[in-house]
Amino acid sequence: MRILGIDYGTKRIGLAISDENRILAFPKQIIPNDLNTFKILDEILKKENISEIVVGESVDFSGKLNVLSARIEVFISELKEKFKLPIYKQKEFLTSVEARRHQDFGEQAHKSGSGNQHSKLKQKKAGRIDASAAALILQRYLDKINNSRYSGARK
Repeated sequence: MRILGIDYGTKRIGLAISDENRILAFPKQIIPNDLNTFKILDEILKKENISEIVVGESVDFSGKLNVLSARIEVFISELKEKFKLPIYKQKEFLTSVEARRHQDFGEQAHKSGSGNQHSKLKQKKAGRIDASAAALILQRYLDKINNSRYSGARK
């Protein structure tokens, strides 16, 4: 059984999934935040054999919940009601910035000299960042549960 990681946004939702052993997180895709969101999530949950969900908890620079937090809480309530799966929150401080930094580094390494980007390319890049941010959120959660599992076994 796998875990689904979610980076909630008002326009797009980034998704990531864990491996079967729940050790590594991988960017999956982005989906639009619209009327079809839960239908798409239902298909992914079934196809990927998802047993738990981790949602990024949006915080500000001081670590306090921010403006987006209330919308995330509503989204989590809807997830719980529709899917009846365990849902956990993981703080997502600067995950999009970190994902963008890693992506920019990779693009610089593979740059072929083209200067201007089309808006579709920018949107695609933004989507990859949302999915990568979801993978960072999920990886932090996996690291936390695996570290506590292993540290508990050593005692």
